[in-house]
Amino acid sequence: MDYLPVFLDLKNKYVLVIGAGEVAFNKIKLLLRANALVNIVSRNLCSEIRRLLVEKKVSWIAQEFQISYLKNIFLVIAATSNTELNLKIFNKCNKLKILVNVVDDQSKCSFIFPSIIDRSPLIVAMSSSGQAPVLLRLLRKKIESIFPMRLGNVAKIAGRWRLTVKKHFSNFLERKHFWEKLFNSIFVQHIINGKEKKAISILQKMIKKPSRLIGEIILVGAGPGNSDLLTLRAFQVMQEADVVLYDSLVSQDILNLVRRDAKCIYVGKRARLKSITQEKIIKLLIFFAKQGKKVVRLKGGDSFIFGRGGEELEAAQNANIDFQVVPGITAGIGLSAYSGIPLTHRDYAQGVIFITGYKCMGNTPNNWSILSDPSYTLVVYMGSLNALEISEKLILHGRSKSTPIAIISNGTTINQEVIIGRLDEIEKIFKFSSSPSLLIIGQVVVLHKKLAWFKKLTNLSNIETTS
Repeated sequence: MDYLPVFLDLKNKYVLVIGAGEVAFNKIKLLLRANALVNIVSRNLCSEIRRLLVEKKVSWIAQEFQISYLKNIFLVIAATSNTELNLKIFNKCNKLKILVNVVDDQSKCSFIFPSIIDRSPLIVAMSSSGQAPVLLRLLRKKIESIFPMRLGNVAKIAGRWRLTVKKHFSNFLERKHFWEKLFNSIFVQHIINGKEKKAISILQKMIKKPSRLIGEIILVGAGPGNSDLLTLRAFQVMQEADVVLYDSLVSQDILNLVRRDAKCIYVGKRARLKSITQEKIIKLLIFFAKQGKKVVRLKGGDSFIFGRGGEELEAAQNANIDFQVVPGITAGIGLSAYSGIPLTHRDYAQGVIFITGYKCMGNTPNNWSILSDPSYTLVVYMGSLNALEISEKLILHGRSKSTPIAIISNGTTINQEVIIGRLDEIEKIFKFSSSPSLLIIGQVVVLHKKLAWFKKLTNLSNIETTS
C-alpha cells in the first residue's frame, strides 16, 4: 500500500492555496465542501475564484508567495506552473511537517487527492496511488452508479436515532442485528424516495418488535435485452434483492448483475407452451415477501406494457405488502430504436399504437378501423402469434397490402435480426424469423435504409435469393 487512506477534518482549519487558475478552483471547491478556511496566494484570479472572493468564501492574502504565509497553516496546495516555486514550497512544507500537494507532480506530494463519491455523511474515496487517474475516473463512475443520491440521508436519520436504539438494545450484538435488519428493509428505500416519515415509522415498529421482518415486492423492467439498457435504478435494486423471480425474456447478461447470493427463480411463460401459471407466480411473490425478504420481480421490457405487472401489484396491495415499481425500456421503444425505425415521424406517422398478438384474435375485440389507419404506426408484441389473421384484418379494414413491415428478433442484442417486407407477405416473413420477435407495421419502416445503425438489416428479397 503506497498511501494510507485517511479522512482529514479541515473544519475551521487554514489551508493555503498557491495559484488561482482552473486547477486550483477544482481543489478549492473540495476544500470548501469540507469547511476549510482557504487563503489564496496568486497574481491573478480566474473568474470562478473571483466569484468566491466576492461571496467572501475565500481570502486573497497576497500576489507572491512568502515563507511567513505558512504560519498556522494545516495543509498546502501548490497549483502553479512555476516548477522552481513548487519545489521551494514542497521542501519548506516538508521541513515544517505541513501536508503539501503539488498538483500533477506526485513526487512532490506528501498526500494526494482521492476520487470521491460524496453522499454525506457517507463518503467513499478511491485512489490509484497516482498511477492511472483515467482508469480511476472510469471506476468511480461505475461505483457511484450504485449509490442513490439520498443514501446519505439514511446515515443521518440513523445517527439521530442511534442513542434511542442504544438505550433499547443494551447488548452490542442485539444492536448490530437491529441495524442490519433495518438497513435491509424498506426503511432505506422510503428515505431514498423522500418518504422519511414512513421510514421512521418502520424504524419505530422494528424497535418495538425487533423480530418482525418487513418484506417488499419490487417490480423491475429489465429492458429489451441488452444489459447496457438496464436503468440505473434497476441495477441498484437487483444488487439489493434477496429473491428474484425472472421471466424468459430476461437475458443472462442481465441476470449476471443480480446480487450473487440472491435466490433466483425462473418463472417464465411462453405462449402455447406449458409453463408456470400467473396465480403461482403471485403466490411465490407474496410468500417470500411475508418472510421479510426483498423480492424483485424481473420482467423483460417494461412491467406495465403487456407484462401483467398491474395484476401482481394488486395482489401485493391486497396482501398488505409494500411495493414499488422500476420502469424499463419497453421492447417497442428499444427494438425500434436499435433498428433505425422511428415510431413517429411528421412525414409518415402521427401516432403509434401498441397491441399484442396474443389476444388480437381472442375474445377481446379490437377496433380494426383505428388499427388500419395508415397515419398510425402499429407495434405488435408477440407478433408471430396470429400474424396472418392480423394481416388479413388490417387489409380488410383499409391498410394497403404494400404497407412496409419489419420483424425484429432478439432485438438490441448481438443476435438482432431485422427482416423488412410488405404486409401481405407477413406469413412468409415469419417463416424466416426467430423468437422472440416484435412486429412493426407502417410507413416509418421505410426509414430503416437511412437510419439503421446497430446492425445491417435484412430485406425479404435478400432472404429469398439466399435461401
